[in-house]
Amino acid sequence: MRQKTETRGPSCASCREEPANRICMTEQGSASKGCPTVASQDLLKDANKAYDRPEIKEFARQASIQEAECYANRHQRPYVMQPTKTRIVEICEFAKKMGYERLGLAFCVGLAEEARIVEGVLRDHGFEVFSAVCKAGRTPKSLLGLTVEETIFHDRDEAMCNPVYQASLLNQANCDFNIVLGLCVGHDSLFFMHAKAPTTVLAAKDRITGHNPLAAIYLSGSYYRKISNPDIP
Repeated sequence: MRQKTETRGPSCASCREEPANRICMTEQGSASKGCPTVASQDLLKDANKAYDRPEIKEFARQASIQEAECYANRHQRPYVMQPTKTRIVEICEFAKKMGYERLGLAFCVGLAEEARIVEGVLRDHGFEVFSAVCKAGRTPKSLLGLTVEETIFHDRDEAMCNPVYQASLLNQANCDFNIVLGLCVGHDSLFFMHAKAPTTVLAAKDRITGHNPLAAIYLSGSYYRKISNPDIP
C-alpha cells in the first residue's frame, strides 16, 4: 500500500460550494480547500498543452459539441436543461463526428443478448462492427495461478475473462473506436490499458442493480446503507 504523504491532492468530491457557484464554473465563484482550479495552476497550464496537438484538440472539440447537442432548445432564455439523447445514440453521433467507420465492441458473456442488440444498432447507423466476448480464447484460470476455491464453479474447468485478448483482437481489426459493455471491475481496466483505439463505456457491470451502479449510490442513505459500513458483517 502506498504510504501517505503530506502533499495534498485534488479533493473536488469534497467541495461544499454549490455547483453553480464554484470557481471551476464561474470566474466569480468560490473555492473550497484543495480546489485544483486555484491551487494547481502550473499543472493546468501543462495539461492544457495537450490541446496544442491537432488530433487531441479535434477529439475534445467534437466531444464538447456532442455534449451540447444532447440538450434541446438551447436558444431559449431563461434556459432550463432539456436532455434528449440516450448514451447509445450519443456514441453513434460522436463516432460519426470523428469520421470513425470501424467500431469495436468488447463485452461480457453475461450481456451477450445486449451485445447482439447493440451490434445491430451500430450497424443500423452504418458502422462496421467487430466484437469480442470476454471468454474468447477459452484460456483457463489456472494460467493466473487461481486455486479451485478462487473460481466461481468449483466442479469444472473455468475459462478466465481475457480483456488483453479482447483488446488484441480489436487492435488487429484496426478499430477506430471501442465500446465497452459490462466488463468486470479490473478486466475493464486491463482492456483500457491494452486497447490502441480510444474507448468509451456504454454500460458498467453491476450484477445486483441490473447494470445501474448508481442505484446503490442513490440508495446509500436507505436500503444500501451497508455499502458505507464495510466492517459490519
